Amino acid sequence: MTNPISSSDTPDIGRLQINITSGITSFPVSDATISISYTGVPESTLEQVTTDSSGQTEVLELAAPPIEYSLDRENDIQPYSEYTLQIQAPGFEPVSIAGTEILADVTAIQNVQLNPLDTTGTEEEVFVIPAHTLYGTYPPKIPEDEIKPVNETGEIVLSRVVVPEYIVVHDGSPRDSTASNYYVKYKDYIKNVASSEIYATWPEDTIRANVLAIMSFTLNRVYTEWYRNQGYDFTITSSTAYDHKWIPERNFFDTISVIVDELFADYLSRPNVRQPILTQYCDGRQVQCPNWMTQWGSKSLGDQGYSPIEILRYYYGDDMYINTAEAISGIPSSWPGYNLEIGSSGNKVRQLQEQINVIAGAYPAIPKLTADGIYGPATAESVRVFQSVFGLPATGVVDYSTWFKVSEIYVGVSRIAELT
Repeated sequence: MTNPISSSDTPDIGRLQINITSGITSFPVSDATISISYTGVPESTLEQVTTDSSGQTEVLELAAPPIEYSLDRENDIQPYSEYTLQIQAPGFEPVSIAGTEILADVTAIQNVQLNPLDTTGTEEEVFVIPAHTLYGTYPPKIPEDEIKPVNETGEIVLSRVVVPEYIVVHDGSPRDSTASNYYVKYKDYIKNVASSEIYATWPEDTIRANVLAIMSFTLNRVYTEWYRNQGYDFTITSSTAYDHKWIPERNFFDTISVIVDELFADYLSRPNVRQPILTQYCDGRQVQCPNWMTQWGSKSLGDQGYSPIEILRYYYGDDMYINTAEAISGIPSSWPGYNLEIGSSGNKVRQLQEQINVIAGAYPAIPKLTADGIYGPATAESVRVFQSVFGLPATGVVDYSTWFKVSEIYVGVSRIAELT
């Protein structure tokens, strides 16, 4: 679908920030050039920007349809505008992404990983982002039992709920052997799905309820080894008939990203059931699904002031609870259980300082620290810069979300440092 490009169609403003890293090292790519045009009019460049030392562009303002379009259940007009990004960087293969979505009043975050130039040529890799599931037409979910039998084969590997570092996404239906498998960070997967299936302009507690449902469903697939026990070599699919809509290289949104970072270890439980619940849902407009959550219905409840658990219990019953996973894979040290801030001291502060110093080796905008175990103004400032680079509220305080984001980025950049 091409974007309606007259100013009368797109009177509102959305924002876009592009983050570019190396697919090999996870280090930021500076001096990349991005040309931005309307999808459908790729020869007419609107803006050209370059990335800084953190691999980031400035936050750009771009035209978007009225915000009401994404808030009105009965609206049939595309509520987001679409842009094409053409990305080039010295030493890397060029990439084109058509269909980056811009919604009014929120910031779209477009993460791009570039591959080093191949000696055989520089053919551009092209990604085309299909329509959002609330606007396009996709197969409805095939109903399943929300709790899976786990004693049939005796092959269940997990005795407790663990948040994986990565999952393997099969980009097609389960039996489509031609579809590619993608190795995706768990949090990035959830952000991608939520941005593909709900609008980032919706109430925060509606977004939280939907994110919890997406995560619980995904962790059920992980916990029960659902596809691997059927002989497949992936965790989940991108088919809406079986799982969630996940789209390679699509952008996600700041309002969704912050909430996923806040909730990523959570899932939904019923009493005396160890496994996360397979929380199925539908849009509630094109498709109806009694006894499941509907996305538009959850938006209406959020408008009325319902909390996330109230929204979820409205659809799934009063015996639904929010639980937290016992373990998180790939994290070198556990959350201390309290915020680190000016005045804090001890081993957790020293570890934080040491990890930030490793990250600063890849992201020079982040000030390096003396790893003395004392959380003073310099540590707070370094944390503030880290938070601004990685899309967290820039408070200078290490809360739950920041602790795990530091761990995630540290693991990404230090693995390569160890190899070299």
